[in-house]
Amino acid sequence: MAAKPSTGSEGAAPGSQTLLRGLAILEAVAGGARDLASLSAALGTTRSTTHRLAAALVEQRYLTFAPRDGYALGPKLVELGFRAQQAAPVTRVARPHLERLSEACGDTIHLGVLEGDWALYLDKLPGRRRIEISSRVGERQPVWSTGLGKALILDLDEARWRGFHRLGDARGAHSPDLETWLSRMRTYAGRGIAYDREENEPEVRCVAAPIRDASGAIVAAFSVTSTVQYMDEARMEDLAGTAREVARAISRDLGWAG
Repeated sequence: MAAKPSTGSEGAAPGSQTLLRGLAILEAVAGGARDLASLSAALGTTRSTTHRLAAALVEQRYLTFAPRDGYALGPKLVELGFRAQQAAPVTRVARPHLERLSEACGDTIHLGVLEGDWALYLDKLPGRRRIEISSRVGERQPVWSTGLGKALILDLDEARWRGFHRLGDARGAHSPDLETWLSRMRTYAGRGIAYDREENEPEVRCVAAPIRDASGAIVAAFSVTSTVQYMDEARMEDLAGTAREVARAISRDLGWAG
């Protein structure tokens, strides 16, 4: 006979064993189990034990039950998930990751979100280089010209991209025409990374990556910013992989499963 899946509760104290089995039921339902037979098989427990645990979860609104549809995740989990999300804003979650990145690369790091048609800067870590990047927390920058702004809209369609092109003034030395900009955006979207090649500010370049929440939606982005002397094409390519890794780590802390 095949061994039944472990619930991780073997050897646990009676109270914690019940808790772990209850959590295992929630995970099984989240994975598609809908009836007692499926739940019993997932937990390796009898139908009567499984029914008792599931009934308690239904009573506390962690699960729902309908005769035809079986078990489903309940409204209490939605409520707790919302509270957890509210208690962990992206700035607080991202900060330790960005501090480590800043320490490793020495460059200025920005964190921002999309506010209407603009990239809003929520955080800035100055870095160690003796250069001044003229950006401030709380200011809004054009989406089309900033790496951070481009990263925020990577999931949007081309019709939406067109609406952002040249919306707002930038001080950059390089302002691509629409078709060139759209071509770059397609490349960025495919790679999950975005660049600013002196489009927003002369002599300033950056590499940016999107941050996702539990739903997979882009909710923020960060950029690694420096001057041309420290940010040639080769270094931008090197930083792209690092930025993607950091973005994935922050996104996982926000609940994204990849």
